[in-house]
Amino acid sequence: MRRRIKSVKNTQQITKAMKMVAAAKLKRSQDRVTASRPFAGKMSKVLGDLSGKVAGEISHPLLDERGDEKYLIVLISGDKGLAGAFNANVIKATQAFLAENADKQTSMIAIGRKGRDYFRRRHVELVDEYIGLTGTGSVKYADAETIANKLIERFTEDTTIDKVFVVFTEFKTVLSQRPVIEQLLPIPKTEQDDAATGAQAEYIYEQPAAEIFAKLLPKQIATQIYKGMLESVASFFGSQMTAMDSASKNAGELIDTLTLNMNRVRQAAITKEIIEVVSGAAAA
Repeated sequence: MRRRIKSVKNTQQITKAMKMVAAAKLKRSQDRVTASRPFAGKMSKVLGDLSGKVAGEISHPLLDERGDEKYLIVLISGDKGLAGAFNANVIKATQAFLAENADKQTSMIAIGRKGRDYFRRRHVELVDEYIGLTGTGSVKYADAETIANKLIERFTEDTTIDKVFVVFTEFKTVLSQRPVIEQLLPIPKTEQDDAATGAQAEYIYEQPAAEIFAKLLPKQIATQIYKGMLESVASFFGSQMTAMDSASKNAGELIDTLTLNMNRVRQAAITKEIIEVVSGAAAA
């Protein structure tokens, strides 16, 4: 029982250390998420407005609507475990999406080891994978840009891909994260309805609109992937901190229970020895 108590105490030290590390990384990740949201949101809104305005006037591979038969899913999961239900939730959301679109032909790009390993065993077609980009908690825009460029190249060359969706975990609070599924390609257009929204903003192009879209649309894809990776990293550390805190508390309760049982056994043994000594003395 002493060996078991010592083992649980060692485990508790590990979980406490992991909680402190996750808390430190969470603060940095949360700051980066907070800083990225306004830019990513505004960029999506502006390009959505512009796409709606120039619909029918400008043709671009990332804007042109296709059919609704073949989907490509970009799944952002964790590279490590010990984070509660973080990986399970995003995988479950992806499974639900696949079940809802069972009549579609789907393939997947996996960012993160856990999602890749899970769907590889389920015989989902994995066309590409990126491992180790989010494990350290330091997400780089250059990595997101590389992924976006390869994704755009695949989308433009393979005209059978109709839509691309990104699945990631949105960070709400330390105790609350939720899986999100967003359409990445073709870039969604904002419907223009003057009667409903009032006067629409007018845009002046310093270069031809086609040149502006050729520069901005790939950056939009990279920005959305980067944002999804930042959200997922912050959610991972929030979930890990909560899980390790719960594990430390459970270890403490187990130590108390084992210590109480050990004391009871020891007390029973001492009482038995005292009874034997007294009985022997009385017999003599």
